[in-house]
Amino acid sequence: MPTQPKLFKLFPHDWLSPDYVSGWISHDTARDSERRPLLGQMLSCAPFPRDAALNVLDVGAGYGVVTEEVLKAFPAARITLQDYSQPMLDQARQRLGERSDRLRYVVCDLLDRSWPQQVRGPFDLAVSAIVLHNLPSRDNVFGCYRAIHDLLGPQGWFLNYDRFVDGVDQHMTELRDAGFAQVECTWQQPPHAIVVAGRPIS
Repeated sequence: MPTQPKLFKLFPHDWLSPDYVSGWISHDTARDSERRPLLGQMLSCAPFPRDAALNVLDVGAGYGVVTEEVLKAFPAARITLQDYSQPMLDQARQRLGERSDRLRYVVCDLLDRSWPQQVRGPFDLAVSAIVLHNLPSRDNVFGCYRAIHDLLGPQGWFLNYDRFVDGVDQHMTELRDAGFAQVECTWQQPPHAIVVAGRPIS
């Protein structure tokens, strides 16, 4: 990944500041050439036909990059974008305006135990990219795995591209413990990896 400019090293992220978010996005879009192919690779693991009318949850959706790729892969999808930053979701709303009829925005915090009730469900697919590792502890991350599992329908899948600084093995174990029947690491370039997890068919 490209190094961050000094501005972002010296000061903590201020995701509630529209000016900060705008500046951060200007920097972040420079990663598109390396990130978007990986997002496409991640989404290719979803075992659904291209024309499926999926109900999708984008966890930590930010300014909508992953949602853009979901809509390319599954044009008939309806997507709920979750993030705790209103300025980020405002940017996503502008970016994705032409698809507004297929999108829903929910501002809520993954550390708030009520967040699953706020996004509602069930979902056919949950996706996340470079988000969950930012939570304060592994217990928070593992709690999100359980919440995401419970938000999925009986044939639902969770696709996660993230930084796994402590390796993927424990994360895969926790996903299985959360109830996912099929868990696989489909790509890895430490510390980054793509992990996919499917619920059992009931």
